Amino acid sequence: MADFVGAVDQGTTSTRFMIFDHGGNEVARHQLEHEQILPQAGWVEHNPIEIWERTVAVVRTAMQKANLSASDLAAVGITNQRETTVVWDRRTGRPYYNAIVWQDTRTDRIASALDRDGRGDVIRRKAGLPPATYFSGGKIQWILENVDGVREAAERGDAIFGNTDSWLLWNITGGAKGGNHVTDVTNASRTMLMNLETLDWDDELLSFFNIPRRMLPEIRPSSDPNTYGIAHVDGPLGGDVPLTGDLGDQQAATVGQVCFAPGEAKNTYGTGNFMLLNTGTNLVRSENGLLTTVCYKFGDAAPVYALEGSIAVTGSAVQWLRDQLKIIKSADQSETLAAQVPDSGGVYFVPAFSGLFAPYWRSDARGAIVGLSRFNTDAHIARATLEAICYQTRDVVDAMAQDSGVTLDVLKVDGGITVNNLAMQIQADVLGVPVSRPVVAETTALGAAYAAGLAVGFWKNTDELRENWNESQRWQPSWSQDQREQGYGRWKKAVQRTLDWVDVD
Repeated sequence: MADFVGAVDQGTTSTRFMIFDHGGNEVARHQLEHEQILPQAGWVEHNPIEIWERTVAVVRTAMQKANLSASDLAAVGITNQRETTVVWDRRTGRPYYNAIVWQDTRTDRIASALDRDGRGDVIRRKAGLPPATYFSGGKIQWILENVDGVREAAERGDAIFGNTDSWLLWNITGGAKGGNHVTDVTNASRTMLMNLETLDWDDELLSFFNIPRRMLPEIRPSSDPNTYGIAHVDGPLGGDVPLTGDLGDQQAATVGQVCFAPGEAKNTYGTGNFMLLNTGTNLVRSENGLLTTVCYKFGDAAPVYALEGSIAVTGSAVQWLRDQLKIIKSADQSETLAAQVPDSGGVYFVPAFSGLFAPYWRSDARGAIVGLSRFNTDAHIARATLEAICYQTRDVVDAMAQDSGVTLDVLKVDGGITVNNLAMQIQADVLGVPVSRPVVAETTALGAAYAAGLAVGFWKNTDELRENWNESQRWQPSWSQDQREQGYGRWKKAVQRTLDWVDVD
């Protein structure tokens, strides 16, 4: 009897493999970072081969740490950085180009052109997304137009596309020796190419980007008893294990936070922030700058949809303090430094390094630090960075309330920055509602494990998953309403200072 479920969590800065027991408790993990390739301003790339090699290494090491073999795993799920685009040769397994990361802004002209001639409105209606550099469709088009030989290879059926879930699934199920070219509905819904109503690739949308349909993976449910394939004996798991779960990282975190009822929401704090509100089986069209996306689809059940607020730069702003400004030596020092001052001293930092995502969708914006005086120190900048994370979340929470009519009673949070107690207290203060962190903060991997385990009967139903959720800590708001609104009003003024900085044709 297999007692555990595994999950590959392929993120923006690292890849990890985690193993969970039936209670949703972590048994083992291993994690490795990969290189962030920055060829020029606005360009962000990863090496797909390095990501695959890191995946193999973390799986093998975690299994060794736990002294487990493939037969101990009932199933494996995969979750991944969404929108990050890989195009590779199905005959050789070699990528034609580096992975173009979701943060990359090189496709701004493609996105702007879509909006100028009305195609953008079709994309919003069919795919639930605004034309933006964020999503995969423009990245595929850029590779087809700018990398020699890829267009011809795509027409032949040799060049194939996937977000990083598809790249890993293809490799882990055999690669050039017959790997499965598949994805799930949540990842497909992040491409600008899938119709939210049919859950299939849409020929009209494909024509907007001039993408051959044969490049695209088969779309499957997020939790699929028919499997995405079998991890082969000579693969990283060292044996045959069914791959039965696949979810984009933010949808996986929503499942890991057991947000299975309409109106339940979670916010994940990672490289960026991503807040999802479960809207049930109803497609809710946003009028306030949010995305309509697939939340999950379990087996043959109807798809569940979500409203999403995607914020490009939150945790990566803390990394910027560490790596570029060098005012801290590690991410956890941001809390210590920021705690040296009672407030930001009038400083506001809008980290629009990749433009502004929800609810603004302004690719012309760039980062700005405003309100500086000679009084201010590095501690004020550190605190303004934490406040920026929280104010951007407030932007999204307000938009969700306008779209859905749902007012949050509590915000469920997860991800790396939630270990920063000061940041979470500021979040409660900025929102005016309690903030709750679960015992298992790595809900992205847990959600992928849940999807995989549900497919094979390791967990019977979502009620059983709810029983696994336990609160670790709760932060109560302490600011007055006047303090909250004054701070947010100044944040909105700071946001205005970032706009119209880059000329977009």
